[in-house]
Amino acid sequence: MIGRLSLTTRLTLLYSLVSALLLLGMAGLTAVAVDRHFEVLDRDTLHDKIELIQDSVAKAGSAADLQRRLDDALQNHPGLFVRVDDAAGSVLYASAQFSFPAELVQAHGIDPGPAFFTWLQGEREFRALSAAAPAHAGLRQDMRIWVALDTIHHAHFISALRAALWLYAGLAAGLSGMLGWWAARTGLAPLRAMKARAQAVTAHKLDQRMPAEAVPVEMADLAHSLNEMLERLQRDFQRLSEFSSDLAHELRTPISNLLTQTQVALAQPRDAAAYCEILASNAEEFQRLARMVSDMLLLAKAEHGLLLPRTEPIDLADEVRALFDFYEALAEEKQIELHCSGTAVLSGDRLMLRRAISNLLSNALRHTPPCGRVEVVIESRPSAISLQVENSGSTIAPELLPRLFDRFFRADKSRAHPDTEGAGLGLAITQAIVQAHGGQAAVTSAAGRTCFTLRFPLS
Repeated sequence: MIGRLSLTTRLTLLYSLVSALLLLGMAGLTAVAVDRHFEVLDRDTLHDKIELIQDSVAKAGSAADLQRRLDDALQNHPGLFVRVDDAAGSVLYASAQFSFPAELVQAHGIDPGPAFFTWLQGEREFRALSAAAPAHAGLRQDMRIWVALDTIHHAHFISALRAALWLYAGLAAGLSGMLGWWAARTGLAPLRAMKARAQAVTAHKLDQRMPAEAVPVEMADLAHSLNEMLERLQRDFQRLSEFSSDLAHELRTPISNLLTQTQVALAQPRDAAAYCEILASNAEEFQRLARMVSDMLLLAKAEHGLLLPRTEPIDLADEVRALFDFYEALAEEKQIELHCSGTAVLSGDRLMLRRAISNLLSNALRHTPPCGRVEVVIESRPSAISLQVENSGSTIAPELLPRLFDRFFRADKSRAHPDTEGAGLGLAITQAIVQAHGGQAAVTSAAGRTCFTLRFPLS
């Protein structure tokens, strides 16, 4: 139940609870302090009365004289009760209509010094002090003096004080709760502002940002993190939109070709040879579509961690030379020199790595001008293995380099590639294969040289 309460309500309840506990504790301590203060005052009062009675006893010449003196001394002291016993325990003087508890008199009658004690008689509390009075010329025996004080007036005051304190604590706790609610609501206003901004974010409105500069320091990190997340979402959504557009374009072209050729074939009767030619052309388009779908499935598996390579020792130099043999005819046609240097053994999937390197070589041969050079450099280091495919040709603009590994991305926006049937997925597949092996793919281009680098960590 508490977990479904709002943060404002939680803070208000917590603030109210803490305030109530502090106020109640303060009220309790105040009541205890007042009660102890009255106890100290009563002790002082009883000591004064003991001295007064001891003085009266010292001046008394007889028991009758003592009774007369005490009556005169105590007539203006309501709530004060006195008892004087001789050494044998006989009562020489006792206040009218009051008696000390026999068990307390018996327990404290043998104490040589002063003794302070309390007792309850009904709902009234009495505090008493006993002390000895030495023998003198008039009364030739030791005596014991008992003085008791009724605390009913203290009890009434403390009861009224406690009621006032509890009432004040309750009202103060309620007021503290209201102030706590106001403080919590005011303090959480930046969160509500961030919530309003977040609610305004839609798929078509990803440019909204959190007010990072207008929020408290404690929320600034959260605002910055949310802004970074929104930037990533905006960037990824834009790339997704571009990818969807590119995919639709790439699929529309072969489908349009198939539809056009089929309509032309059905427009008029043709001989078997013409139908075979049309079917062969359609088969090529179907093959292109099948290859594109296969590449898309490969990339989808790579993004979801389903592309699991089968590991085996692979000599990268042997794989590169085998691919050189495959592309030898194309290289000779364009008079491009192929060169490989270095060697290294990598643990990975042979077919997947061969496809990644093949994509780089195919891309390099496509963009290398006649009489150019494609060089593959393999380096083995203690921490990693790198494979570089470098070719001569036009320098790629720096702003395009980060996007070369995107799906369907082409620097040539016209999409006219007469020498290839590629769909712009080769570099994206290469990056996916390298990442599946725990490596990274990078590209640099400067001074008419473009270099693709594949780095694989050594486990």
